[in-house]
Amino acid sequence: MTGVTYQRVLLDTGPLVAILNRDDSQHQRCVQTLKAIRPPLLTSWPVITEAAWLLRNHHNLLAGLYSLAARSVLEILTISQAELADIQNLMNRYKSLSPQLADLSLVHLAQREGLETVFTLDRRDFSVYRRKGRTGFRLLPDDS
Repeated sequence: MTGVTYQRVLLDTGPLVAILNRDDSQHQRCVQTLKAIRPPLLTSWPVITEAAWLLRNHHNLLAGLYSLAARSVLEILTISQAELADIQNLMNRYKSLSPQLADLSLVHLAQREGLETVFTLDRRDFSVYRRKGRTGFRLLPDDS
């Protein structure tokens, strides 16, 4: 990833939690990846909610989560009520994966915003998800 700068990157729950939690086994890898991304990282309320739930017993880490959003390191993209039908369609398309709302919100936002890069530790699912049903995602951190 040396010398490459990414922008307009969608952020999933796993890296968000890992960046905040120094004890997470993926912390260093995610912090290094973060250095190659120009802020803000784009995410959704379902991702923030999932991260907050995972960090619920760690007040200082929760404070860090809220601070990232307040400092504009994160941009939380909204999803309207009218767009929930699109997410339901994605849920039906990928039902064999038992997809999480946080994941599907990112797939939906990628389609809506024309985004192709996702910062995720969930390679199993995000290697299957497709934008507009055809095009895969560039996943960070890369495996090289």
